[in-house]
Amino acid sequence: MSDAPRRFDVYESRRFTKALDKLTESDLVVVEDEIEKIILDPEIGTQKKGGLSHLWVHKFKMDRLQVLLGYSWFEGKLELYLLNISSHDKMSLVG
Repeated sequence: MSDAPRRFDVYESRRFTKALDKLTESDLVVVEDEIEKIILDPEIGTQKKGGLSHLWVHKFKMDRLQVLLGYSWFEGKLELYLLNISSHDKMSLVG
């Protein structure tokens, strides 16, 4: 097995891009660091169950607020789709 890091094409949903636009510069740095963690290990998050099993959620803290970053990845295609970012209370991955 190769020790070379996996490469992913990263795609942002429109909803994700809009959420990023609302962040401060320092919060954006935190989110970018968390995205790098996901790219290095897409299984870092928690996989949803049932009909949403193609979705994953990565939880992290940003200014003492728990934030959820929803994403979906497909190993065969090596693509990571960033779906949404929201506080725990406002998280909605579908819609």
